[in-house]
Amino acid sequence: MNDPVDLTGASWFKSSYSNNGGDCVEVAPGFPGMIPVRDSKNPEGPALIFGAEAWTAFTRSVAAGEFGSV
Repeated sequence: MNDPVDLTGASWFKSSYSNNGGDCVEVAPGFPGMIPVRDSKNPEGPALIFGAEAWTAFTRSVAAGEFGSV
């Protein structure tokens, strides 16, 4: 099992497309090879850690409309 990633001091940000609607995810850069993601409504809650390649594939698929309209 891998050691947990220490996200203390992570700099979280929302997409510029979020329009401050409140229902957003936040990501934290600065973790080589991984992308920490959390719910902006629950910043003290858990974060998910995705591999950088998987996150890139996911965001490309979202941008291409592969998951329908949101």
